[in-house]
Amino acid sequence: MKIGEFLKRARQQLVTCLPDSSLAALARLMYSHSIGAMPVCEEGNRMIGIVSERDLVRVFARTDWSELQYLRARDIMTTRVISCGPGDTMRTAQDLMRTNHFRHLPVVQDGRVQGMLSLRDTLALRLQESEDEMKFLRDAVVAARQHERR
Repeated sequence: MKIGEFLKRARQQLVTCLPDSSLAALARLMYSHSIGAMPVCEEGNRMIGIVSERDLVRVFARTDWSELQYLRARDIMTTRVISCGPGDTMRTAQDLMRTNHFRHLPVVQDGRVQGMLSLRDTLALRLQESEDEMKFLRDAVVAARQHERR
């Protein structure tokens, strides 16, 4: 399945933050939307980075608590972001995540974020496809057995 088709079916609400968003705001957004990563965007959803749960944990572990209030998304975001496009396949996205050891992948077209994929999204789709294939094969076996009895 193409990623663009998956995003349309999923009716995903894209959650982004601004480069000046505080760490507290990032954590609240991620918690309230049950997401593990989000793009950091300028106006018009032009992505300049991504912030993940791992980025937050890393900065919490390495920074004095009194300094955290001064940090912003731009200070902790990953700027070398690997992304995919709406025309790529879900399998391609899953391979990118597995190869690069991350769980979230932005979908970008013409420099603008269209959505986010998680490893969970790709695995759920693969499971559904496997279940559909199993049902098809089971139905084929039942039909063949009924045909033999005639």
